[in-house]
Amino acid sequence: MQDLNPEIAQYIHGDYQTQNFLKSFSAKMTKLSLGHVEIEAPIAEAILNQHGFAHAGFGFSLADTAAGYAAITYLPLGHNILTVESKINYLAPAKGDTLCAVGRVIRPGRRLSVVVADLFAITEKTQQKIAILQTTMMPVAPEEAQGARSF
Repeated sequence: MQDLNPEIAQYIHGDYQTQNFLKSFSAKMTKLSLGHVEIEAPIAEAILNQHGFAHAGFGFSLADTAAGYAAITYLPLGHNILTVESKINYLAPAKGDTLCAVGRVIRPGRRLSVVVADLFAITEKTQQKIAILQTTMMPVAPEEAQGARSF
């Protein structure tokens, strides 16, 4: 197993700090290694839907972001990623204290990477998988991005 290049880890942590949407909901990257990223966010009132569960759109955003950063761990320094296609299966309502998205690379690629993310609702005593996202992502070189953010 390869180790994550420390410069790429530093780049990812810096890029994550530009995620204003997720920062506004106190989402934090809690784990980062080659092909693996975990992001957690409290299930706060601001993200609840009309049924009292975390909104599916917020869960999708968390899972997509974890998958994207997992894909970036395989890219050259300074590269970013764009989501090309995603499918998510919701397995249960997002009820708990915290949402945790675990992104992991299935197949890194020069043109396309296949990545999955599992989404969990966590309480003090339980951890329930509530969704599975599978996505295809395209690497973007720094000169192609021109300041555009991928996720």
